[in-house]
Amino acid sequence: MGFARTCSVALVGVEGVVVEVQADLEPGVAAFALVGLPDKSLVESKDRVRAAVVNSGVQWPQKKLTVGLSPASVPKSGSGFDLAVAVAVLSAAERIDPREIADLVVIGELGLDGRVRPVRGILPAVLAAAEAGYRQVVVPEQCAAEAALVPGVSVLGVRSLRQLIAVLAGEEVPDEEPADEGRPDAMLAGLMVPGAGAGTGLTAGGDEVADLADVGGQETARFALEIAAAGGHHLLLHGPPGAGKTMLAERLRGLLPPLTRRESLEVTAVHSVAGILPPGEPLVTRAPYCAPHHSATMQSLIGGGNGLPRPGAVSLAHRGILFMDEAPEFTAKALDSLRQPLESGHVVVARSAGVVRLPARFQMVLAANPCPCGRFGQKEAVCDCGSAVVRRYQGRLSGPLIDRVDLRVGVAAVTRADLMDAGGRGESTEAVAGRVRAARQRAAARLEGTPWTNNSEVPGHELRTRWASAPEALGAAERDMERGLLTARGFDRVLRVAWTVADLHGHDRPDRNDLELALQMRTGVDRGAVRPSRPEPAVLVGGGVS
Repeated sequence: MGFARTCSVALVGVEGVVVEVQADLEPGVAAFALVGLPDKSLVESKDRVRAAVVNSGVQWPQKKLTVGLSPASVPKSGSGFDLAVAVAVLSAAERIDPREIADLVVIGELGLDGRVRPVRGILPAVLAAAEAGYRQVVVPEQCAAEAALVPGVSVLGVRSLRQLIAVLAGEEVPDEEPADEGRPDAMLAGLMVPGAGAGTGLTAGGDEVADLADVGGQETARFALEIAAAGGHHLLLHGPPGAGKTMLAERLRGLLPPLTRRESLEVTAVHSVAGILPPGEPLVTRAPYCAPHHSATMQSLIGGGNGLPRPGAVSLAHRGILFMDEAPEFTAKALDSLRQPLESGHVVVARSAGVVRLPARFQMVLAANPCPCGRFGQKEAVCDCGSAVVRRYQGRLSGPLIDRVDLRVGVAAVTRADLMDAGGRGESTEAVAGRVRAARQRAAARLEGTPWTNNSEVPGHELRTRWASAPEALGAAERDMERGLLTARGFDRVLRVAWTVADLHGHDRPDRNDLELALQMRTGVDRGAVRPSRPEPAVLVGGGVS
């Protein structure tokens, strides 16, 4: 009788659970049993592992073989357990010393010829192994760069089962021919789900950034975009078609600063599990931009699929932008499903196969026309929509959802002068991004030592007590709240926007003008607030703010 064990990782959403892979050989009729709540793709690993072992030049044990995946209560899916099962079986058959694999985490799919194929979700799997105290992992060679992003873990990338056997047995490692340059590598096919990025409207990290100077006119909307980028605020752009709402939203990404190391790991983990991490780009460093079509279902936005739920658009936009173009054309059910993630920063999806918690801290941008024909409210255009049609169309954006939007800006039709005057172009993305970075540095210096990183995350209680505004600055907001024009949530969001405006203006705390400008950006009512056309960025001096 032979027994051996090694470890692998089961992914539940974007979180990993270390699984012990045990192999037991006993005298009896040759059979192969796999237990421990495996799914269909994992049950098929029995045939893949047997063929891979034989084609690697190793004799398959002709005994009763039982492979157990523990803990048995955790659902296990995918082909990433193949390599761990193979080395556990060979160790039980005494081809490999069981002590060499006992503290090893092994992840990878096996081809019938013994080659090790890459799998999705390597980063969250290795992160789970590191948190559990494991320091050595074996992964497919194509995924080694992704696994190496986890500090304190020794990563071994292998091309084939033969190579891994030689390394563990202390033998000479055979050479495996790499894929020919210029030819498609079939081994990479499993890394990306076909159409996954296109289906969610996800923009690849290397795409060229569109310049904000291309937008003609729209000074108020441009400043709202700057505030949204500086504080991480949600934004609604409403106005007639062709006014530049989509152009503005697409340029928001260029104003955002690069992701921090922690944020990059979070985003990369989600994209790796979803199968949209491009080969050769193991780390996502720029904020993602996800723009699903208005026909998207609630499941595609929140997460779903057969078996355990997979990340939806809100998770693919984590630490980035979720742009909902033609927002009233989305179903009311799909739009209202965003309300909870907007508050909590994560989404919990419960299905019969299990419950999954997915990250979803995104910045939402909505674009909406005033009516189906887009001409409602225009002075020289005739609207063909009846009043009931207009009310029903505008009512698709529910009050509770709109109440969670910090900035609501009307985008007027572009005039001929704005469009044709080449000398009247606005500031470039680079110039505005510089002010955004300075404002974020001011906020980061103020929030140092707290769990929050930007103004949109700070609870209202903290803004009313710990970081109070200037005396008598809240008069207009308090009056609006007493008259029922502002909810308690809306009041707190006005405070958050006011702090961002103050950071852009270089103020130590929001004054009356900052508060009234924030209130004006939320309600659309002119409060007489003065906005400098080009607010000067704050400058950090000696670790402080000047």
